[in-house]
Amino acid sequence: MGTPLAADDWRNDDTAALFDAILLLENREEAAAFFRDLCTRRELEEMSQRWAVVRLLAEGLPYREIAERTGVSTATITRINQWVQHGTGGYRTLLERLRGPA
Repeated sequence: MGTPLAADDWRNDDTAALFDAILLLENREEAAAFFRDLCTRRELEEMSQRWAVVRLLAEGLPYREIAERTGVSTATITRINQWVQHGTGGYRTLLERLRGPA
């Protein structure tokens, strides 16, 4: 049996400091500047692409349509969906906040 998706062995003082710094960002422009300094262009593109896949999965789109819209392989979409369904709940939390109050 494999390691659970929600394993916390990646958490340490450095990841905590990173998350604390992110929480200090006050707007989209500050976030854009920080993440552009922190990440390579490709890393930003990949994270943005993943978030697009999550949003399209939440809309109920079929994998093939998501693949066509985003350029992400159906295998990667399957992996992302596994995190949506069985991850730590981060994707779901943000999706709910984006939807607003019911």
